[in-house]
Amino acid sequence: MATASELREMSVEELGHQLNSARQELFRLRFQASTEKLEAPSNLKKLRRDIARILTIRHERERSAASAA
Repeated sequence: MATASELREMSVEELGHQLNSARQELFRLRFQASTEKLEAPSNLKKLRRDIARILTIRHERERSAASAA
């Protein structure tokens, strides 16, 4: 996944796409974890952090747009 600085350079649409794909991947990994076929459990933590990072950047943009208006 991208770093915070790379995510900040993305457009709103690209962030939305990244968020959707990360959530789908998280669902897939959680399903694998429940069936005990997950190879790297640390990927769950990394993916949750990536989702939080994307949501944080989206929230920052919303707040800056609201304060500018």
